[in-house]
Amino acid sequence: MPERVLVADDDRAVREAVERALELEGYDVVTAGDGVEALVLARRESFSALVLDVMMPHIDGVAVCRVLRADGDRIPVLMLTARAGIPDRANGLDAGADDYLPKPFEVPELLARLRALLRRAVLTAAPASPAERKEGAEGAEAEEGSRSGDVLRMASLRISPGTRRAWWGAAELRLTRTEFDLLELLVRDEGLVLDHAAIYRSVWGPDAGVDAKNLAGYIGYLRRKLTDAGAPDLIRTVRGVGYAARRP
Repeated sequence: MPERVLVADDDRAVREAVERALELEGYDVVTAGDGVEALVLARRESFSALVLDVMMPHIDGVAVCRVLRADGDRIPVLMLTARAGIPDRANGLDAGADDYLPKPFEVPELLARLRALLRRAVLTAAPASPAERKEGAEGAEAEEGSRSGDVLRMASLRISPGTRRAWWGAAELRLTRTEFDLLELLVRDEGLVLDHAAIYRSVWGPDAGVDAKNLAGYIGYLRRKLTDAGAPDLIRTVRGVGYAARRP
């Protein structure tokens, strides 16, 4: 069966153009003209991914994403935004979006980013139940111990690829799908400098183009979450090359 995608944008021309492009690629597309309609559809029906415009009336795309994440819904979300500044992109990532695409955009890049999100979704473990999401540090430690062979460690950082969870000490990091993939990649290659192209191939897939500003946004947000959990600076920038995970 074709992948089912919800496209929400209050600009009719953009909405219909994206709908046509996705349908030509074989997707089953449902559209919404504002955030309220998008939220109702996302909660009522089943989709493989959401494409949300940031600026929509009534409820914007960031709020839609934030509500769905609060509900425990981990559906892949691609944000469309006419605002290219780092703070604006960070707001979307903060709400739980998996990727963003600045307007105006080229259709091939939109398709490539959507394919990358859907590929990663296939590899992602089933979402935790509400009870599992409420586990404290003790429950996390017990689960980690039962899967110790799968856990990556770097200083006090622990990453469980099998459960897609990460902790600094006893504090669990609340990461989006993209943030987790990025952190896991860096820690697996601890000490090695990974260039931008290598990171994009590993995290976003071979079809994604290299956008240093986009990657810098994810790195910045990941650093903020680590800092909030009490971690020192673990992700180092190698100017003109890429990034590396190194112990303090």
